[in-house]
Formats: sequence, C-alpha cells, structure tokens
Amino acid sequence: MDFRQLRYYAQIVESGSFAKASRQLFIAQPGLSLQLAKLEEEVGKPLLIRSHKGVTPTENGLALYHHAKFILRQIDQALSIARQESNEVKGMVSIGLPSTTMSALGQPLVTAIRARYPGILLNVVEGMSGHLSQMLRSGQLDMAMLFNAAAAPDLSKTPIIEEELFVMISASSKLIASRRTKITLAEAARLPLILPTSSHGLRQRIANEFETRNLTPHIIAEIDSLSLLMNCVADDMGATIKPMAALLNKGSQRGNWRAISLSDATLNRRNYLYTAQETLLSPAAALIAAEIKQLVRTLVETKKWPAVKLL
Repeated sequence: MDFRQLRYYAQIVESGSFAKASRQLFIAQPGLSLQLAKLEEEVGKPLLIRSHKGVTPTENGLALYHHAKFILRQIDQALSIARQESNEVKGMVSIGLPSTTMSALGQPLVTAIRARYPGILLNVVEGMSGHLSQMLRSGQLDMAMLFNAAAAPDLSKTPIIEEELFVMISASSKLIASRRTKITLAEAARLPLILPTSSHGLRQRIANEFETRNLTPHIIAEIDSLSLLMNCVADDMGATIKPMAALLNKGSQRGNWRAISLSDATLNRRNYLYTAQETLLSPAAALIAAEIKQLVRTLVETKKWPAVKLL
C-alpha cells in the first residue's frame, strides 16, 4: 500500500464513481481501477460496492476511508512543515465551530490569528455539533468546539466554558410580562417554542431537562439555522432557549431582545475543545489550540462573552 493509492481511494469514495474521480485526479479510469484493485488485494477485502448508480464503501471500506483521510492530512501537514524556509509557522488549520459559538468566537479568532500568525491559513467551518464531530473523527478537521463530553473518545478533550441558557423573546413580545426577569421551567414549556431539531446537541440538553420534570414543551417549529430561528423569534412567532452567544452577532439590535433566566432549573451547556492528541498536532494546529483557550479566557474576563463560566 502506498499513499498514492490512499489518495485515489479517498477521492473515489468522495466522488461516488470512478468516472468522476478520474476527472478530479486527472488519471485515466482504467489506471484508477487498477490501483483500486491492488489496494483491495492488499487489504484482502472488498472496499467498494459497485452499482449502476456508482460506488459506495463497504463497512471495511468506510473504516479505511476515515483513517486514510486522517493519514493523508498528517502527511500534507508534515510536507508543509518540511518545506518551510523560515522560522515562521505556516500551514492550514481547520476548526469546526457550532453556530452560537461562532457568533462569540469566530471573528475574534480570525482577527487574532491574522495579526499574530500570518503564515497560518485558518479554515473555519460552521455546522451542527453532531456533523462537526463526524468531520473531526474522519480527519477533515484539526479541532472543533463541541458540547458532548463523549463526542470523540479517542481524541484529546479540554473543557473550556459552561454557558447558561436563557429563554429568549423579542423585546416587544407579550409572551412574558415585561416585569418578569425569571420564569419557571413549567412556564417555559407552555410557551410557543422554536428550537433546533432533535439531532442538535442543544435540543437534546433542553429535552433532557423537560423530561426530568415530566414536562412536555409546546414546540411550534424546529429550525437548525441560527439566523433563521432568531429572525422568527424577532418577528414574535414564539420564544427560544439559547445561550447569550446567540445575540452576540446582533450588534446594535441586541436591545431588541429579552433574555430571561429560569428560576427553578440550572440549564447550562459545556463547550469542549477537541483536538488530535498533542503528539499528532502540527505546530500550526498546536498554536491555534493554545490561542483559542487564551482568547476565550479574554472574551469571558472582559465580558464580551457574557453569561458563561470558565472551566
């Protein structure tokens, strides 16, 4: 087995067909098929299921694909380090951030890295925590901020912050009396709620709290887009439950919202920074991980990331 075969195989899986992969790789299709045949012979098991619609990986093939992506990423980083002609740290680092975390951390992180490490190309991916954890495990990301303490057991995990969750409504909403600064969890359950779908980590955290109290929330819509969800709440279609970070990209419009605490429940969410083990991190990725930890501390201590506790 050689790295060229792994690259070819990864492209075949991602393309879904030999024809598309051959065009992406600029290799004749018969030659690509020959390399795949050699790889399957060495593995001793079929790696692809072929059909008239294209190809899909077998169970063994999918496992190989995930490991191959990680290995190929490490090789690319190693070559980038070896080709450096100065002491300046260079390379590409990919980080995954959920939408609410992106609102608080995204722009400050890009600004800080451009100022301090101009040789590092930062690739920031926004997505749901479940999708980001899959990308991280498959080697498509160097690191990610996730909410699940067991999202990737084989990777390094650092607790970063704990966010308080609030019931959020528009400032003009009549759903909660203007004099109220706190409501009970039962009162929150009766509100017309707009929440992320059940696959979302935040939704699972909220659902667990309602289930613990034997409460059935009144959910009127499920939306995974943070901007769309918050716009619907702003139009007074209902209420939502979010950390304060959901308002951090609203700028001057932040005064158009009310964030109401829960009086009888401790509803919070932890953020974990997941990375590869330290010995496998490239110098650039190690610097970015350290920068994230310091930047989060600064944002919290200067109150630019409110209603969170450092861990």
